Amino acid sequence: MSFLRHVGKIGDRKVAIIFRQVPGEPHMALVTYTETLNRHIHDPMIKCIESDIGQNSKDLADALNRTHTVDGKYILQVLHQQKLIKKVQTETVIVTPNPQTKIKLIDLNKILDEMEAGESAVKRLAEIDELAPTDIARQFKGTAISAPEGVLADNAIARSLRDQAAKMELEAKGLLAESQRLQKEASDLDGVKPKKTTKKAVAVVPEAPVKKRGRPAKASVTA
Repeated sequence: MSFLRHVGKIGDRKVAIIFRQVPGEPHMALVTYTETLNRHIHDPMIKCIESDIGQNSKDLADALNRTHTVDGKYILQVLHQQKLIKKVQTETVIVTPNPQTKIKLIDLNKILDEMEAGESAVKRLAEIDELAPTDIARQFKGTAISAPEGVLADNAIARSLRDQAAKMELEAKGLLAESQRLQKEASDLDGVKPKKTTKKAVAVVPEAPVKKRGRPAKASVTA
């Protein structure tokens, strides 16, 4: 393989890097000296390191905890039980992913940590970009972190709505005053004063015709 993770040297001795950083002690790592391992452990462990599972694992321990020795035991447990895992300073471990590359584990850890931080930031920004503004405001509510630039929080949205309502109210009052002025101007031009009050119209019912007494006149017949 052109690039192989989890392998290195301490001096002239080859090591497999089980944990590149000890939790709480980033300047320390856990390794095992591969030359001290018997073949029941060594051969399956090398195959594990070279496998996709081993190369895709952040720490080799994750892969070894799922890989068996020749006699069917988990490699990580056997290494621990036989005290084959050693704590060493990352400054002393030289990582050798290929014959042409050599880098101190302490320096490699810094690079990997920065890469992880960058990927985490990119992922977080992508998630924020998919959220609605109110979802973002709710997510940041109650924390010291403010909403991302260009995104309005709930209180900012409410304040904007109040400002718009006040502006519309002023515009409505202005339009009403202008309407009254135009009506007065039109009335002055017509010479008619606008009526202050309007009387209700009264319906007029026509009177019924009065009948005359006596016999009705005979109708004349013409030939």
